[in-house]
Amino acid sequence: MKTKERTIEEKICPLEFAVNAISGKWKIPIVWRINEGEKRPSEMLRGITKVDRRVLNQQLNELVADGILIKESFNELPPRVEYSLTPLGKKLIDVLWKLNDWGNLLLETKKI
Repeated sequence: MKTKERTIEEKICPLEFAVNAISGKWKIPIVWRINEGEKRPSEMLRGITKVDRRVLNQQLNELVADGILIKESFNELPPRVEYSLTPLGKKLIDVLWKLNDWGNLLLETKKI
């Protein structure tokens, strides 16, 4: 007889798991900004104008929990926090470039 835990593992689809890790209105723009060199939340707030600070922090925490970002806190006044991509996050950048290329193809077919 299979355990409940084993049954749950068998139902996990890698694609669905990956999409869930980056789902959220701001996660892809956040990862992209960090890749471009913006590392502090205040920099991201200026670059992603419509995001609320609370939502930004929530999305950053989820990206850290999923192993996409590293959070580094500095013991200084005023407090400073910086984010960077993990090796897994850097691999996501490659995927996003491919998705960007696919988006260009999609735009060409739609003639938008």
